[in-house]
This record gives sequence, C-alpha cells and structure tokens, in this order.
Amino acid sequence: MGDLVELEVGNVANGGFCVARHQGRVVFVRHTLPGERVRAEITDRTKNFLRADAVEIIEASEDRVVPPCPFSGPGRCGGCDWQHASLAAQRRLKAAVIAEQLERVAGITRTVTVEEVPYPVEAEFVPGPGLGWRTRVQFAVQDGSVGLRKHRSHTIEPIDECLIAHPGVEEMGIETSRWPGASSVEGIVSNATGDRLVVVRERGKRRARVPRLPVPVRLIRGKPEPGSSLPYVREEVSGRMFQVSGSGFWQVHPGAAQLLSDAVLEALEPKPGDIALDLYCGVGLFAAGLGERVGRDGLVVGVESDGQAVRDAKFNLKDLKNVAIERGQVEEVIADLEFGKADGSDRSQTKRGGGHHRGTRVRGADIVVLDPPRSGAGKDVVDQIARLAGRKIAYVSCDPATLARDLGYFSERGWTLESLRGFDAFPMTQHVEVLATLVKG
Repeated sequence: MGDLVELEVGNVANGGFCVARHQGRVVFVRHTLPGERVRAEITDRTKNFLRADAVEIIEASEDRVVPPCPFSGPGRCGGCDWQHASLAAQRRLKAAVIAEQLERVAGITRTVTVEEVPYPVEAEFVPGPGLGWRTRVQFAVQDGSVGLRKHRSHTIEPIDECLIAHPGVEEMGIETSRWPGASSVEGIVSNATGDRLVVVRERGKRRARVPRLPVPVRLIRGKPEPGSSLPYVREEVSGRMFQVSGSGFWQVHPGAAQLLSDAVLEALEPKPGDIALDLYCGVGLFAAGLGERVGRDGLVVGVESDGQAVRDAKFNLKDLKNVAIERGQVEEVIADLEFGKADGSDRSQTKRGGGHHRGTRVRGADIVVLDPPRSGAGKDVVDQIARLAGRKIAYVSCDPATLARDLGYFSERGWTLESLRGFDAFPMTQHVEVLATLVKG
C-alpha cells in the first residue's frame, strides 16, 4: 500500500479503470487512459490483483484533457471517473466496456457505439458539454459539512460546487450550507418544471438542523412512513406529466427519459391490440408510451415492488384504462399473471387478487420491456420472461456486466440479440445506459 510503480496502461475495464500489469499481476488503475505510461500509487491489494491511482502522467494519451472540476483526481472525490478524458473518448471507452462484457460474459461479438444524450432543446439553461446534467445528487455530510465520498471510501471530500449537478440543484446552496445532525442531503430538481426537493437523512436519533436556503424547496426529513403522502417533483415526457415522489427513481439526465422512451417504442414496435409487460416499471415511463400505442384493444401490465412508485404510476397513468399496475417482486407477480384482452376495460389479474379482468384469458405477452436495478434481472426472471414473451423483448440496463450475464441466459432460452444501443446518460462517469432488443430464434 502506497508503493509507487511505473505502468504501461492497456485496455479500459468495467468500473472506471484501465488495466496494467506489474510483476505479472493485474493492476486496475484509475485516472489514466489506454496507451499511457504513468507512475501509479498502489491503493489496494487483493489475492488476485492490485488497485492503483495514476499520480503522474509520463506519456499522455491524445484523449487526455484537464479535468474541469477542481475536486477531481487521485485521492479526491470519487463521483466522476473520466473527467480527464474528452467526451468523445469517454463514449469510446464506454462502448469498449460494453463490447468486452458482451464477448467475455455472453459470448456475443458486437460492434458498439455510445450515443450522446442531448439536453432538451427547451431547457432554460444548457451548461457546458458534459456538465450540469445531474438532476438528483445525494451529498454526504460529516460534522455538518457537505461533500462527496472518495472512491471506495467512507471518507468525505468537502466541496462547494459539483460541476455535473444540474444548475437547479446548485441554486439550492446545499454544499455551501451547514447541516448539523444530518448524514446525507439529497437535492432533486425537475428540469421540466423547476420543482425542487431536499431529502435530509438524519444521523442516528439526532434531529438534523435544516439551514435557510436561498430558493424555495419542498423538504422531506428522515425516512417517511410507508404509505405516507410525500412531496414530489413533476417530470415531462411526450407531453405527459409524471409525478415522482421523494427519492423515487427517475433518469437523472434531463434528456434521458424522453430518449429512452422513444428508443424502447422504436425497438418493440408495439401494435394496436398487443399485450405488453413493463417490468420494474417505476412510476410508469415505458408503460405510458406502450399504453398509448397498443390502444383500447390492447393491454399493458406494469410490475413494480416499491409501494410509492406504484402509487405514483397509478396516478400518472389513471387516464389509460388499458394499463394495470401490479405491486410485488417481478418473479412472483409474473408467475401469477393471467392476461385479459377483449375491450377497453381489460385488466390483468393475479392469484393474489390484484386488478380486474374481463374477456378471454391469454397466457403470454406480445412484447416485454424490463428496466431492472443494477443487479440485473437474474436467471429466474429471465426464464419466466423467455416463456411469456412472444415477439420482442427490450432490456434497459445501467450495468454492462449484469446485462451481458442476462443476455447469455436469454440466448440459452432461444432469444437472439437483434440490436443494441448505448446512451451516454452519465457524462464524466463510468456509467452508461444500454438498450438491448431481443427476438426469438
């Protein structure tokens, strides 16, 4: 630990690292780029590999740039992985990671590109390239001071500004205020409406002191009781408003929700009268677009485990009579579903009594979209989807490794990767959104 070694840097690896070797051992190095020669400090040793930070660049890549953030770099804030790379290079690195994971984990060879996610054209303020996009930022608090955690550490890097945070988050003045008694403070803003939320988590039983902020916000203190009515922000996609309560999930880049919604509809090609499943549906983003496309003779069933997200989804889609939202773990709910398809009053029905049903029962769905958490869907869920789906599956993922694993499972069950798109919804970081479209055969 702490040793300095000189390294010839090789390919990019998943997780914001590049790969090098030292005395026959693999070294995962941060703050460097493929092809560089660096002096690196060893930060961690395991039985099989080392981790290191590049602290001196001996021979630089032509893709290297000066990081725009003063808190970025070895031993500093761990929020951004690629501030030292040009945006074009960042997208090439993310594409390389996706391609490597597909080939290594799933045995799929595919040329991959990662697309820019543009700011909405109607945005009031468009920040510099790759900056100002994160509409939801959770800051850590230590002794009342606000910051972001260092990489693989509980240590906090105090900051007074986050350059990837949306301007609406920065206007709240969270980083420049003191928060005694808090363990974290999350700032949330809607790029569409300007709605603002601040979520304060308290340290132990101590009540946090909330400072006076320069702009009006809705405040959530502590962990709300299940079923409680929470403050929310409103987001807009395709002219529809979505209520997102508390810290509920929504895409953090202002342009990502619209782009992904359009991409999923383009991939699945829903037809009037189709039966569609939206798994891990959140507040109903994909279910909304599908419900409008399949029409009154079709049916969309959304499945979500989070109770607050289910309440939001039902509110957001209350005008779509052909959409039903079921609460529960995906693997449990879809095992129980029976689908009805007859008229505009269609609903799903489960053995546990959720929803309503009129019409002929149909075992299966024409199209399926799933957007699971970072851990992916897993073997059991893939097995059920592979049996239920009839025509196409759209898999939205924020983790290339678990996506590749699940695509391997789908392949074993007779589903083939038809197309794949990457979206740079998280500039300056290693994270990426991927949409994989699968067909039978």
